[in-house]
Amino acid sequence: MLRLKNINSYYGQVHALKNVSLHLAKGEIVTLIGANGAGKSTLLNTLSAITPARSGELLFEGNSITTLSPSRIVELGISQVPEGRQVFKPLSVEDNLELGAYLRARKRAEKGAIRDDLAMIYELFPRLKERRKQMAGTLSGGEQQMLAIGRALMARPRLLLLDEPSMGLAPLVVQEIFRVVEALRKEKGTTVLLVEQNAKAALTLADRGYVMETGKVILEGPSGELLENHEVQRAYLGKEKKEIWER
Repeated sequence: MLRLKNINSYYGQVHALKNVSLHLAKGEIVTLIGANGAGKSTLLNTLSAITPARSGELLFEGNSITTLSPSRIVELGISQVPEGRQVFKPLSVEDNLELGAYLRARKRAEKGAIRDDLAMIYELFPRLKERRKQMAGTLSGGEQQMLAIGRALMARPRLLLLDEPSMGLAPLVVQEIFRVVEALRKEKGTTVLLVEQNAKAALTLADRGYVMETGKVILEGPSGELLENHEVQRAYLGKEKKEIWER
């Protein structure tokens, strides 16, 4: 479904992505793990055309999307849930969700489908339905994360980009978020590219993973193999620290 070929992206003069290549098959959940500054969020922003690739090629369903605009990327079926949620705080929950369908709303034939999708979001996240008239800025962190995911889903993506969905959330809320991600894959066939600080949780959920370091992919493989990899355990799962404390 998605293929990156030797992608290079920059923030100003900073070379953020260095010849990054990876792929996702339809219906997969794939995770990117790595330390802060490794380039994970930059990769998602490059896919969304927020930080355009300076060289290399992005292919979605066999077609090049390397030079397309962010709005065209969304129209083709790629939606991003940004780091830090970035909900529109002065607007209501329902207004935020409807903004997720902004590009679809320009087509009269989509209006009924948008109402159906809104009902589907409320079914996925009942708390959002309870708070649909409430200002988004008054929601808890977990509820704002649910809203950010719901807003992205209103664009009907076939590929969902999730950037640090567990950041700052209680473990029970994280479990709920990950349950919804798995349900989207099972019930709707949504493909997911997940950037996640909780490497163990991400690798437990995902089919495959890529490890990034200083803008490069340094390791890839099935999630089970990465969970057993000594270097991954040492760097991202804290296994050696745990063993030291136990001794």
